[in-house]
Amino acid sequence: MFNSITGTITGKFPKQLFLETGGLEWDINMPDSNLDLLPPVGSEARVFTWMQHTDTVFSLFGFANEQERSFFLELLKVDGVGPKGAVKIMSSAPSSTLMDTLESGDVGLLEKIPGVGKKTAGKMMLALKGKLTLRDDVKTVTVPKANPFADVVASLVSMGYDRKTVEEKTAELSARLAGELEGKSQKEKEDLIFRKIIVELA
Repeated sequence: MFNSITGTITGKFPKQLFLETGGLEWDINMPDSNLDLLPPVGSEARVFTWMQHTDTVFSLFGFANEQERSFFLELLKVDGVGPKGAVKIMSSAPSSTLMDTLESGDVGLLEKIPGVGKKTAGKMMLALKGKLTLRDDVKTVTVPKANPFADVVASLVSMGYDRKTVEEKTAELSARLAGELEGKSQKEKEDLIFRKIIVELA
């Protein structure tokens, strides 16, 4: 079956990518977090794929690299999580953030992901905690980020929050919590800002 498709990006939409190759335009389901890793429309890109083929469904799913696809396949092992559900989960935050959340055992944070809930969060923790690893050798195309909390903004926007509101709230919180953020790692800072924004925008 297909391992990857290389072509020209002709469209990027929420959880959807259009990729043209050899006169054929592919309609590919893709997590928003992975769309952010690809170059802009009009650029050439290699997309790693997974195909869902049943008696009633024929869908193609795409990922920015092999690691993202592997994480997707791990999510499919969770009871009750299907391909579309896995894409929705991966769209809520960068995979590295989701993996760290699973490793830390923070069920509460998983429950905040739209469509997950307490029951599925518990199943994800049971099935995946301690079984996921990040590979340092995977290369992805990324856009330079001036905002130190750009990943937090992207995650919240993918969850349905207004980008301008999130960016303003992120700037406000990072200034207000400057003392509390001092000395923390980037991951700890992002987690703190993410939690605070979720609470204040709820």
